[in-house]
Amino acid sequence: MPHLDPFTVPEFHLPFENSKDPGADRANAEATAWAVDRGLIEAEASEQFAGIGFGHLAARVDRGAPYGRLLLLAQWMAWSFVLDDQHDLLIRSGRVGDWQPLSAAMARHVSGAPADPAPADPAPAKAADPAPAKAAGDPARANPLVASFAELCDRILAGMSPLIQARYRRHVPRMLRSLDEEAANRRPGHRPAVEEYVLTRRHSSQLLPMMDMVEADQGVEVPDGADAAPELRELLWSAVDVISWGNDVFSLPKEYSCGDTNNLAALLADWHGLGLPDAVRAVEGRIRDRVEEFLAVSRALPTALDALGVTDPAARTAVRRRVRCYEEWMIGTDLWQRHDCTRYRDERFAAGLEAAYTRPDLVSVA
Repeated sequence: MPHLDPFTVPEFHLPFENSKDPGADRANAEATAWAVDRGLIEAEASEQFAGIGFGHLAARVDRGAPYGRLLLLAQWMAWSFVLDDQHDLLIRSGRVGDWQPLSAAMARHVSGAPADPAPADPAPAKAADPAPAKAAGDPARANPLVASFAELCDRILAGMSPLIQARYRRHVPRMLRSLDEEAANRRPGHRPAVEEYVLTRRHSSQLLPMMDMVEADQGVEVPDGADAAPELRELLWSAVDVISWGNDVFSLPKEYSCGDTNNLAALLADWHGLGLPDAVRAVEGRIRDRVEEFLAVSRALPTALDALGVTDPAARTAVRRRVRCYEEWMIGTDLWQRHDCTRYRDERFAAGLEAAYTRPDLVSVA
């Protein structure tokens, strides 16, 4: 990777408005306590974990949701940061193979498939000491990372319509597979092509399931006919790209320090022989272009819906509300990283160390 020259995080071109739900502080504290209670983080460093500000991010993108749903999104976000850190730890410690049983268990759960059947036991089980139901036949389900995922997943799905449930059930396994792709990108001597990375990053960002949650919370239900519109799909990818690429700039020192090439700025620097300050400016230019594309497609969307025969007023209102959600995601994530989040300023991360709250044994805990 190129030398880590000092750079300034640009003010990205994001001409959107955002405000924060008043439940932000409460959701952040309660999601932190939940993560400690579920054994996901070290309790002694819970204050550092709370500094990530997942409750504030949830409050920026899900403003006005019932508090219980806002908290659920904050808990899912807290879980997702633990997932990201644990997966990174497995890669760096040469134990990425340990990830597969957990990933498979989570994919089975979100699909609604039963756990693998338990092996036959010649000795009868004691009636007074039953095995935990979720661990039966699948030891991975006893792991705190998987058990907390299953808890959240069940609560999330219970608050979704069948239409949004189906999308969420598709998006979570694809997100999990993208982590395998990012692990493959970090093989010694391997350098993914920029466009290959962009496609993977759309899913490893973990944004799609969260966007499903926000739409469910906000009562935004876009019917499949409109959802399939190429223009609406392009708006989704524009928003996800803008969020992901901006995050790549904020997280660049952390990822640089541990040799993680899954970063747009690092890849542009490597492929084009740029210093990192120039690479960051190149990312800024890409974000500006992507936002302008988003705005242009947004303006053309009514005509596109006419051409598809999407004339139902409720469907068109849902589409408009979805587009507004995308705008709030883009600006809300940027403001969260600038004002509510200490994660990317953490000196331990910038030095290539694990966060103090990270449990090195989490994946092996049964």
